[in-house]
Amino acid sequence: MSFHISAKPGEIAKAVILPGDPIRAAYIANKFLEKPAIVSPVRNNVFYTGTYRGKPMTVGASGMGIPSIGIYSYELYHGYDVDCIIRVGTAGAYAGSMKLFDIINADRAYSESTYAQLACGMMEDTLPHPGRVFDILRETAKELGIPLINGDVHSSDAFYRVKPGIPAIAKERNLLAVEMEAFALFANAAAAGRTAGALLTISDSLLNDLHMTNEEKEHSLDNAIRIALEAAWKLS
Repeated sequence: MSFHISAKPGEIAKAVILPGDPIRAAYIANKFLEKPAIVSPVRNNVFYTGTYRGKPMTVGASGMGIPSIGIYSYELYHGYDVDCIIRVGTAGAYAGSMKLFDIINADRAYSESTYAQLACGMMEDTLPHPGRVFDILRETAKELGIPLINGDVHSSDAFYRVKPGIPAIAKERNLLAVEMEAFALFANAAAAGRTAGALLTISDSLLNDLHMTNEEKEHSLDNAIRIALEAAWKLS
């Protein structure tokens, strides 16, 4: 198998923080890790490994969408024996109660995608968080005094839709927000018998014109990053 991650055996930690954006991955590695080193530069989806509070930690980028995170998370679980992946990303609010910078701890991910069926033999369209990461993220946020909203999200294949706005499924299934990756991550983790979590900071709202700037998206997720790193540290 030709992997898209070029790290050598032993260069990827057991716990991986996985934002979508390579710029965000670099930001996390350089701000929060001790002595981060590049272990895989392939396709400019750079992976860094260093230490966080004395324990090995890897940060890398998943790219955008289910196919991309499907590839990277599969390789991390099966090629590098990773135990835990925590996605740190952004989402667009469906619910009127959600505000910019709110953080969702994804309980379940719904998707129209066939990824779980084709890659993992799973026929469900809604997948629960796999393993105990969800609970550890919740406990960690409470310890840090950072508000966290637990709920279900929509992992969509389509960023631009023929019919813009909030799809009917969001109301039918009480989905808080939309993103593009958690469903595939949860599928791969469950199929591999590993753990995964998804922390999603609200960057936009489908109910109004509110949205973060690109600069804010890259550098304003520190609360979610801190929760993810502390939770990964506990799991390491």
